[in-house]
Amino acid sequence: MNRTAVLRRPPRYRGWALAAAVLAFAVFPAAEPRAVVHKDDTFITAQTAGILTIEGGECFTDPAYSSRAGEVVVLYRPCEERADNQSYAFLHAAEGPWDRPALVSFAWDGCGRDFTRRWGSRESSGLDYYPILPTEETWADGDRDVMCAVYRPGGQLTRSMVPLLR
Repeated sequence: MNRTAVLRRPPRYRGWALAAAVLAFAVFPAAEPRAVVHKDDTFITAQTAGILTIEGGECFTDPAYSSRAGEVVVLYRPCEERADNQSYAFLHAAEGPWDRPALVSFAWDGCGRDFTRRWGSRESSGLDYYPILPTEETWADGDRDVMCAVYRPGGQLTRSMVPLLR
């Protein structure tokens, strides 16, 4: 029997494995850090589709265009599934004529007090908040509720942030 070394071709699957790895990197590029989004009292309003279905303590997405709905919507998402926001309080504004500046002041003050009571400061918690206001149109229909929402600037939530819901 001849004992000379025999050069073997590498198994064919190695070429396929390399091609699959290259394709995976092309299809699923490395995750880029999320841009820091400043959310204010105009980011989401009571007229943003889907927001009125969000209840206290529930998490939801940032507004995005839905081709199925044909408009910009927010969707409920479990906090553990990388949600963008979580509702943490509702404030009820007093009856009266539509006065956006007064409503904005009421909303920021109320949401801010509740945020501080729950999490302390923005710096120590790594969180921020914003109010979701009625619009002039929803106000005319009797809407007086302000939703307070918490979020993580530059990131998503991976669990409930509301202390009583953990």
